[in-house]
Amino acid sequence: MSTEVSGMIECRPGARLWGPDDEDSVWHAAIDLFLLNNGNAYDALACIFGIRNSFGFRPLTEGRGFPSDASEDLQTGYAAYGGPPDVHGTTWITWAELASTDWQETDSSGTRSRESVAGDKTHWGPVWSVMRTLSELHGADNVRLVTWFH
Repeated sequence: MSTEVSGMIECRPGARLWGPDDEDSVWHAAIDLFLLNNGNAYDALACIFGIRNSFGFRPLTEGRGFPSDASEDLQTGYAAYGGPPDVHGTTWITWAELASTDWQETDSSGTRSRESVAGDKTHWGPVWSVMRTLSELHGADNVRLVTWFH
């Protein structure tokens, strides 16, 4: 059985203007992952999210769950997949975390680097491009990718 990834990029524009604790600093849906990423290469899912990690990557983000402050559009999209009873591996990562990642780090065999399986030149490149652009506008801590698997 295959594993598919779904999710959404969100940004929090008010946080840069008023600070992250301001009542108007809420998350907004930016773009559905479906529009940017049409692959489910397992080595990339293992590297980033720890899903199907027979490769021995140290996952960047694993098991954080669904963010309690998610945008309404993200909540709706997540619910459409059935939420916790029907999905697994729900997690999220900010652009700040991705930007500080060692993309040369390898899996346990030393043969696959993060860059080679999930870098800018892979099918994840468009996702990183959108997140990078949004972070330039709103700040790296105010852009995140939320994902789940089915």
